[in-house]
Amino acid sequence: MPRPSPYPAELRKRAVRMVAEVRPEYDTEWAAMKAVASKLGIGTTETVRKWVRQDQIDSGTRPGTTTEESAQVKALKKEVAELKRANEILKAAASFFAAELDRPLLRS
Repeated sequence: MPRPSPYPAELRKRAVRMVAEVRPEYDTEWAAMKAVASKLGIGTTETVRKWVRQDQIDSGTRPGTTTEESAQVKALKKEVAELKRANEILKAAASFFAAELDRPLLRS
């Protein structure tokens, strides 16, 4: 399980907005991201870049897996794991009871 982000969601949204706002003032998008990261005290420019890219994916302007789709896949994987575990328990129980039925009855 990934560790929680040290940055609150509001800070991430603000950083993404700021990059979009200040982009025309810089030669490259990376320079704008670097300036925003510095202004907001975010550890690395790469962190801001990832937030911007994910926002672009979520808004549909860039191809990729949206945050919502990622959450759905994670939930489905968890459900599959639980079902596999339950299936193994049922198989073990079925084989146990099948063995009991095959055993001859002892009569006194």
